[in-house]
Order: sequence, then C-alpha cells, then structure tokens
Amino acid sequence: MLKLERRVSHDGLVSIGGNYYSVPDRTRRVVEVHPLPDTIRILDGGRLVASHPILEGRRQHRVDPDHRQGVAARAMRHGHPDSLTIGRRGDHVARRSLAVYQAVGERLAGAGVGGRS
Repeated sequence: MLKLERRVSHDGLVSIGGNYYSVPDRTRRVVEVHPLPDTIRILDGGRLVASHPILEGRRQHRVDPDHRQGVAARAMRHGHPDSLTIGRRGDHVARRSLAVYQAVGERLAGAGVGGRS
C-alpha cells in the first residue's frame, strides 16, 4: 500500500492529487495519507481521522461538516448554514429568501434603473 506524508493547511485541508480533503480541527500538522482506488484515508499518529471518496478533476474540495467546530459547523450539520461555500474555499454566498431579490428587483424597476422607463 502506498503511504504519503502531507502537511495540513491552516484551514484544515490536505492536498492530494490536486484536490483538497478536510481533516478534523485539532489534527496535527503532518498526517499520513493512504490513497486507495476509490478512497483517501488520512491518519494522525496511526489513528484514522478522515476518509473521503476520491474527487475527480482538480482544485476541488471535500469538507466533512463533522470535521469543523463552532456555530457555523453546527448550523451546517443541521442543514441551516448562514452561507454556502461555492467553488474554492473562501467564496461564500449568503443564503436569503427569494423574496429579498424580488423586492430589490421591484425597487430597481420602479426607479427606472438601466435606462428603461
């Protein structure tokens, strides 16, 4: 079995094959990685701390909500995140009701924005 050693990034991710996989908060900074045919296994001090299906392509992220602590992590685990990660880590879109966008559209239409009156 192939065993790799990887450094955990400051945001709790391990880079493997051009993709990023989460480890639990408080995982040591260097971990052992076992890439299997369809799974990535990550060990910390010989103990399995994360297992992820292999991502296809590159620059993708797989974050297990159970690997994160705090209010945002609890909200994500319960299906009520205040924001949603899209694409790369750090790209966030606030979750709002569609009624908010409807009101903005009506207000802009009433103000004659865009040269159409």
